[in-house]
Amino acid sequence: MNIHSCTKITLLGISASLFTPGSLLAQTSSNYQGASSGGGFGSLVSLVICILTIVGLWKVFVKAGQPGWASIIPIYNAYIICKIVGKPGWWVILLFIPLVNIIIAIILVLGLAKSFGQSALFGIGMLLLGFVFIPILGFGAATYKGPSA
Repeated sequence: MNIHSCTKITLLGISASLFTPGSLLAQTSSNYQGASSGGGFGSLVSLVICILTIVGLWKVFVKAGQPGWASIIPIYNAYIICKIVGKPGWWVILLFIPLVNIIIAIILVLGLAKSFGQSALFGIGMLLLGFVFIPILGFGAATYKGPSA
C-alpha cells in the first residue's frame, strides 16, 4: 500500500473511507477489494426486525382499542402508549429530556406489560429485546386489561 491509496476501515459494521492527502490531489486508482461488512445481509436482517416490531406494535395498539396506524407515527405513538398505560399525555415531553427519558421509558414499558396482564420480567424483556417481546405481546394470547396506572 502506498501513500496515495484509499484506506477502508470497518468499525461496528460501518464502513468509512479514509483518504490520505496524496490521494485527494493525485489521480490514483486503488484495486483494494476489501471484504464487505455484510451490508446486504445486515440491512436485510435490520429490515425484517424493524417490520416485525412495527407489525407487533400495530397489533398491540389494536388490542388496546387504539388505531393500529398510530404505531408508525413518531411521537404520536408515544402519546398513544401513554394513553394505553394510563399516564398523562404530557409525559411525551419527558421523553425528550436526557436521562429522564430513560426512567419514563422504563415506566411506560413496564406499564404496557402490566396493562396486558404480563409480569415485570416480561416488561424488562420488552425493554431490552423489544423486537422479540413486542410481537409476542401483539400476536400472543394476552388481552388488554385496561390502564395500569
